[in-house]
Amino acid sequence: MTLILQPEQIQVMHTEAAQSYPEECCGLLLGVYDARQELARVTEVLPIKNTWTEAVNPFAEDDRSLPSPSKRNRFWIDPQILLHAQRDCRDRGWSIVGIYHSHPDHPAVPSERDRQLAWSGYSYPILSITAEGDVAMQSWRLNGHDHFEVETIQAAPLDEK
Repeated sequence: MTLILQPEQIQVMHTEAAQSYPEECCGLLLGVYDARQELARVTEVLPIKNTWTEAVNPFAEDDRSLPSPSKRNRFWIDPQILLHAQRDCRDRGWSIVGIYHSHPDHPAVPSERDRQLAWSGYSYPILSITAEGDVAMQSWRLNGHDHFEVETIQAAPLDEK
């Protein structure tokens, strides 16, 4: 699968990662799938407030061995926001094609927590962001064995077919 983003959409995600630093940012990628060409074309990037708290931590027991889980190394999208976005997409003939988030001061590589929370069929761009504002982005997709594989990102204007 190839994830197609407009340069302006990539910039929105970069800006969001920089503004959220040192906490993780997150958001949804809305658009359309073209199964024949194995493309996911993003028509809208929707930044979402990271609402992670200890109360929504689905892995609280496992996190005891890790240093202080916080918004610096966790993100959460309120399920009500996801539901609203799904309804909005349905009305527009779109789908949620992906979920992005940042990794402050860490590589753009999914963590085990990212894998455990991922849904098949979605793209998962991760933005590595440093204190200096350097950003690197890589997208990932779950394969048939529930492991992440690198996904191609193509920057292209929306009107390009």
